[in-house]
Amino acid sequence: MAEAEAESAALIWCPFPDRDTARSVITALLDARLVACANIIGEVESHFLWQGAQDRATETGVLFKTTAARLDAAVAHLGKLHPYDTPAIVGWAADAALPETIAWLASVTQPVR
Repeated sequence: MAEAEAESAALIWCPFPDRDTARSVITALLDARLVACANIIGEVESHFLWQGAQDRATETGVLFKTTAARLDAAVAHLGKLHPYDTPAIVGWAADAALPETIAWLASVTQPVR
C-alpha cells in the first residue's frame, strides 16, 4: 500500500438483521484488527429492491472505522462473516480526519504478528 493510503481513514457502512449479530461480527473484526471501532447506529428501516420486488425490513446499522490500507481486507472479511447471502457492505476512504484519529486508527489496525 502507498504511504499516503496508509495514513488516511476509511469507513464501512453495513446493516445487520439484529443487534446481536452486529455485535458478534464487530467483535470478530476488532479481534482481527481490521477495524478500530464500530458504532451501532441502531434500528434503521431499510427499503430496497430484491429479486424484482420492493421490500423493506428493520435492520441494525453499523458504521466501522478503519484505515484505507485495511479497508479492502475489512470489507472482504465482513462479507464472509455476514449472515445475508448478499449483504450491503459499502466502504470508502474518508476525505478528511483529525491527524490524531488517523494515528489511532493506524496503531490499532496493525496486523497481529
